[in-house]
Amino acid sequence: MLRLFNTVGPGQIGTYGMVVPRFVRQALQGSDITVYGDGEQSRCFCHVYDTVDALMRILEAPEKTSGEIFNVGSNHEITINQLAAVVLEATGSKAGIVRVPYDQAYAPGFEDMRRRVPDIAKINAAVNWKSTRSIRQIVDDVVAYEKQNQN
Repeated sequence: MLRLFNTVGPGQIGTYGMVVPRFVRQALQGSDITVYGDGEQSRCFCHVYDTVDALMRILEAPEKTSGEIFNVGSNHEITINQLAAVVLEATGSKAGIVRVPYDQAYAPGFEDMRRRVPDIAKINAAVNWKSTRSIRQIVDDVVAYEKQNQN
């Protein structure tokens, strides 16, 4: 079994909290990027191609992986504020960043995790896997896809 952590890539629709495609679309439209909370919460983003590579390695090594649970994700941490800056740079957008407090964006009782960083030591040990693509490569691929598919 695999637990996927923030898999991102071209063609992702951006709903359900998928921040990278949402930020890219906002920037390409010249709209300010909307960051919820203070933007200092951190995440790790894994390119879909790296995720597929992990899945293939797991499937190709059943003697090492059968019945096991593996985390699949990048361990390169970035804050949401830093992500917004990467998106603005990658798109060349002159848009700004607008921070919306959680109490204005979500229902009462909403809680966000400050850090979400997967431990990938087990999958690395089993099949010698780790993500290889940087956040800039991920953003560049999403930007290229969005530019190609703008209406």
